[in-house]
Amino acid sequence: MVNPDPAARRALPSVDRLLSSGPVAALVSQFGRAMTTDTIRTLLQGQREKLAQNAGAFEFDEAHFIADCKTSLEKQTRPSLRPVFNLSGTVLHTNLGRAVMPQSVADAVMIAMTRPVNLEFDLGGGARGERDTHVEKWITRLAGGDGAVVVNNNAAAVYLALNSLGAKKEVIVSRGELIEIGGAFRIPDIMKRAGVKLVEVGTTNRTHLKDFAEAITPRTAAIMKVHTSNYAVQGFTAAAPEVELAALAHEHGIPYIVDLGSGMLVNLEDYGLPHEPTPREALANGADLVTFSGDKLLGGPQAGLLVGKKDLIARIRKNPMKRALRVDKMTLAALDALLRLYTNPDKLREEVTAIRLLTRTRAEIREQCERVLPYLQNAVTALVTRADAKIVDTGSQIGSGSLPVDSLPSAGIAMTPTGKAARSFADKLSQAFRAMPVPVIGHIREGAFVLDFRCLDRVDHEREFVAQLKQLRL
Repeated sequence: MVNPDPAARRALPSVDRLLSSGPVAALVSQFGRAMTTDTIRTLLQGQREKLAQNAGAFEFDEAHFIADCKTSLEKQTRPSLRPVFNLSGTVLHTNLGRAVMPQSVADAVMIAMTRPVNLEFDLGGGARGERDTHVEKWITRLAGGDGAVVVNNNAAAVYLALNSLGAKKEVIVSRGELIEIGGAFRIPDIMKRAGVKLVEVGTTNRTHLKDFAEAITPRTAAIMKVHTSNYAVQGFTAAAPEVELAALAHEHGIPYIVDLGSGMLVNLEDYGLPHEPTPREALANGADLVTFSGDKLLGGPQAGLLVGKKDLIARIRKNPMKRALRVDKMTLAALDALLRLYTNPDKLREEVTAIRLLTRTRAEIREQCERVLPYLQNAVTALVTRADAKIVDTGSQIGSGSLPVDSLPSAGIAMTPTGKAARSFADKLSQAFRAMPVPVIGHIREGAFVLDFRCLDRVDHEREFVAQLKQLRL
């Protein structure tokens, strides 16, 4: 380290002088005095450290310094939760917020956020009301059942059902349904936390009705079936029919609970998609209580829905943990608006974003790829001259544990190096796309960086994507 020239040290302005300048005053107005002052001090310290390492001539560039200050402030105050382009090939991507909601749902949430609402107020009687009533009528109309409860996710719904109906008792589950989903949610663990003793019956691949019958004791509180939504057991398998499980439970005076995991309110086969069990089907098969999610295939906000017999719903609603797991007014507003869309199935493709994305055809997506390809080729070859970008067929995943073995025919653009380009090309390109103003999330496949365009369905989003390609930097 060398001693800096005292004159050079004196060339650095004081914090107070910088704060009194016009350009910095504008930063103070925008970002606040405290944060601007801290940023100036940090950058000035950086200048002093440079001086300490270089005894040569020094000239302070105030305009450049203020520009750096503004850049630093913008970076510090940038929202952590940012919009991204989901070109990963997974439609309901857990890490990217799962379902993208319709504009009508967003509008309903905005009203709930910016205005007082009758969340727990009975406008007719003028007394305190129950918040679940805002969506209960829609849930029971669409899913069946006599009553419904809403909590903050399906894990909470399963916990609340078990804790309310089976605490300090036993609940029987097939060994082949003791699932684990993302975030380390395991059925055995949630049952333990709910105060329920797990009684597992059968084997991983085969469980028969007699296995359940032999496990029932005076301490049995319920039989539970868990839909294996995030994996499939194939081959030499057997499962007890739901109608027979329900009959067995009712014969012994205990409830039959079905956890659908994802869950859907319409028959997806009507939209050209693989079948997914619905709450109405489960209830028709004899289920007394069904739990499912609001933010997966349903295409709404994060929520766990419980629907079933009125007496069971009443017991669940009285559980003190219901308050800890309840949803807020924004979630209820979103769910209410979404459920109303499901009352008109003929318009679901048009109105519900998740269904629209899931039902896009490969031909439609390829046409979009053809529009975008020239811009993407120019952007990539400007960075790496020996690179290739081409349209490829892909298979989109539905995601979030829904329909795990099914793939949706899709299309995308794959970018690969040619010649002796670095083997790390795909990783570097993936990082470069994530660093863009609106980060782009793709995936790496066989050494290529691939963008699946299934989820880029809006014209304005496509234009925004193309416009920012000029800012792609390695």
